[in-house]
Amino acid sequence: MNKGSRILSRMLRYLVAMITLAILFYFLFALFFSTQEERRLQRENGLYRRMYGEMRAQEKLIGDVVESVQAKDDAIYRELFETPPPSLDAITAVDVMADNDSLSENFYQAAVASASERLMLMAHSVDENFARIFSLLEARRDSLPPLALPLRDMSYVQTGASVGLKHNPLYKLEMQHDGIDFIAPQGAAVYAAGSGIVSKVTHSSKGLGNVVEITHGTGYLTRYCLLGEITTAQGRSVKTGQKIGTVGVTTAITASHLHFEVLRNGQVCDPVHYLFNSLTPEEYSHIMYMAVSTAQSLD
Repeated sequence: MNKGSRILSRMLRYLVAMITLAILFYFLFALFFSTQEERRLQRENGLYRRMYGEMRAQEKLIGDVVESVQAKDDAIYRELFETPPPSLDAITAVDVMADNDSLSENFYQAAVASASERLMLMAHSVDENFARIFSLLEARRDSLPPLALPLRDMSYVQTGASVGLKHNPLYKLEMQHDGIDFIAPQGAAVYAAGSGIVSKVTHSSKGLGNVVEITHGTGYLTRYCLLGEITTAQGRSVKTGQKIGTVGVTTAITASHLHFEVLRNGQVCDPVHYLFNSLTPEEYSHIMYMAVSTAQSLD
């Protein structure tokens, strides 16, 4: 081999060695040193991992709250309609935050198709349940609970204390309050909260004053107290929303109002739970808050 060939061969070996060292140094640098962009991405990934853990905890908490609300809703449904509540098939959420780093397009398509199928089944179930509810209501139209407000055009600020231990303004003591107070001017019309039979009419100037009791189906009884004029009579049949009297006053109250009670099989019920049929969700929430938070009765 001549001298020129040896020089060319040596240069090629040096070149290969330099390229190899450069590649080795690059991998070593990438292994032990991070660029500014890589460090930023690593920080973001750490933040997302923490957020994911917090979101899963919040998801569990929300799920527990939803289950509790559904249990209470089912209990109210059973009490009002005396029948098991309609069931809806739950829609299982797709866990897009799976442990796999990547999910195939086929997975998303299958998940969407499955969720769509469950939605269609749920919609069909909702239709069937509404048909069942309407059938029950039609069959038991005369035995529904008293669900209407006994006053018209009432604002939530007219709501006073509801059932429970309340401060009595006359005796200055904590006493059991068995109804809900609705502040109203003397002479305001009072209406039947549900269809039924007037089972008792009391005329008195003391205590709860003039009182009308209406017996409804399924063991319900409503009591309208502190009335002025009474426009119905014992034994008379009344319909929901029919006028039965007016708001009055007695010497034992601090302001003119209607004292309204709901009983079922002789047991005191909180009337605020039977008013939702005449109110929007927002109005009902306001009235519920006022009834619970008011610590002093008016009678």
